[in-house]
Amino acid sequence: MVKMNMSDIDISEPLSDMLAPLNNEQKEFLMNNYTIQTYKKNETIYCEGETPSHLMCLISGKVKIFKDGVGGRSQIIRMIKPREYFAYRAYFAKQDFVTAAAAFEPSVICLIPMSAITTLIAQNNDLAMFFIRQLSIDLGISDERTVNLTQKHIRGRLAESLIFLKESYGLEEDGSTLSIYLSREDLANLSNMTTSNAIRTLSQFATERLITIDGRKIKIIEEEKLKKISKIG
Repeated sequence: MVKMNMSDIDISEPLSDMLAPLNNEQKEFLMNNYTIQTYKKNETIYCEGETPSHLMCLISGKVKIFKDGVGGRSQIIRMIKPREYFAYRAYFAKQDFVTAAAAFEPSVICLIPMSAITTLIAQNNDLAMFFIRQLSIDLGISDERTVNLTQKHIRGRLAESLIFLKESYGLEEDGSTLSIYLSREDLANLSNMTTSNAIRTLSQFATERLITIDGRKIKIIEEEKLKKISKIG
């Protein structure tokens, strides 16, 4: 983890939706109470069991929220993309972290002390509603994901993960290659399956010409067919 000078990065754009409800004095207070940190690829951002102290906003890069399960097998809970907030739910719940976070690739994160956030919430009802809305959206996504990962068959889960990655991170300039390169293990952890099942199902999709594979690069050829597989489950 490397600390950076505050002046190196402008956070007003990434934090614009959180800054919007604040008056000028509150914005100045926020701007005097943040730090910017960079994380290397695969570097841990926080660990399960740690006590939360900062709200985090991803400025650039990609982050995974995960939890280690039985036998050391990980389950990826969420994938964070730039301008998304994380690491604050446990603080509001007065809990330690029940998950861990790590950088998928070199990432830049803005950290704001939760003490500063709670000070602003006490002054600004609109900011309180902003966080209620964020938590509600995350809960809805979590509920839907729980059902999908437990009730869909392997093909449906993997197809859904590929579509999810496309919608979250977009495509390369060729208009078909996912702009995130996951290991087979990470893809399996995202899809709630073993690595061997992920490899086998990816190969099936490639044989059916739904995708093409080049190392960690996955090119989506038949998006509508993948969506149909995901929907059928």
